[in-house]
Amino acid sequence: MKLGIVGLPNVGKSTVFNALTKLDVPALNYPFCTIEPNQGMVLIPDERLHTIAKVSQPKTITGATIEFVDIAGLVRGASKGEGLGNQFLGQIREMDALAHVVRLFRADDVLSQEEGINPLRDIEVIDLELMLADLEAIERRRERTTRMLKTGKPHYREELDLLDHYQAALEGGTPLRRTDLPTMADLPLLSAKPVMYVANINEGDQELEPAFLEWAQGEGAEVVVMAADFEMEISRLDSDDAELFLAEAKMDKPALHRLVAAGVRLLDLITFYTIKGDETRSWIISRGMLAPQAAGQVHSDMERGFIRAEVINWQILVNEGSVASCREKGLARIEGKDYVVQDGDVIFFRFNV
Repeated sequence: MKLGIVGLPNVGKSTVFNALTKLDVPALNYPFCTIEPNQGMVLIPDERLHTIAKVSQPKTITGATIEFVDIAGLVRGASKGEGLGNQFLGQIREMDALAHVVRLFRADDVLSQEEGINPLRDIEVIDLELMLADLEAIERRRERTTRMLKTGKPHYREELDLLDHYQAALEGGTPLRRTDLPTMADLPLLSAKPVMYVANINEGDQELEPAFLEWAQGEGAEVVVMAADFEMEISRLDSDDAELFLAEAKMDKPALHRLVAAGVRLLDLITFYTIKGDETRSWIISRGMLAPQAAGQVHSDMERGFIRAEVINWQILVNEGSVASCREKGLARIEGKDYVVQDGDVIFFRFNV
């Protein structure tokens, strides 16, 4: 699963990416500093994993990761090719969800594509380009589907009707993520992708523009507030120094932790755990995944030869203090191939190949 970092040029996208990944990609004060997308795996902070490890006492604790991708800034006219727009829109098409960075920081020396600080306008610019690109993709698909209607297969008529609904929503100024229309797996429309917002503020700022917060709440969109420069600085310190800086800023944890957690929620992922030998490990999967497919995340042989899963809720395991105690008291459940994995499950897979 990939979460793309998007926004206008010079709003702090690469700085957010560097803070998340502890990499050092260029974050310079000119448009299109980023051309090719930068990719990085980010460890998901997970207190449950470390609590489980106190019970299992492993030599190795391995956390799950999520992939973030730093995509170059979009400008007005991107859907028509402005500012390498076609290339950047193509990169967005490969993402599963988007983290849209908006500027709320004041800095006279930072170049801007737009006049002043106006997050709602900036969001509108990006949304418009995504919607215009979608309208072009829909028109191309409509031409193909119309030709296929001659085969007499009814699902092509249904597809045309859905394309009409897409077009009506977009022409009315509504991104597809705000509709209840079903998606088409082979037509990845950009405005249908789930979005959260990263409000990039000056260090020490506390309040955001009320209109922006009200708008986001009305959209049902999550907003993560962070000073990207400060977060990048914190990410490069050792743990002791980082704690001192956070304490001075009156913060318990880096805002990056909230950003990663919000990304997991946006992608609708859940976490399960495995205890095997000397390793205790967390895994992320899509909500609703069945036990055999979850086993396949650990190893393809485990899905192919899946027999059953022994499942213990993580909190029950911690309360009991050992796997053996859970088994003795009948608190470990045996589940079959139709079991839907739940967030917080500790699973022992049985398989044979």
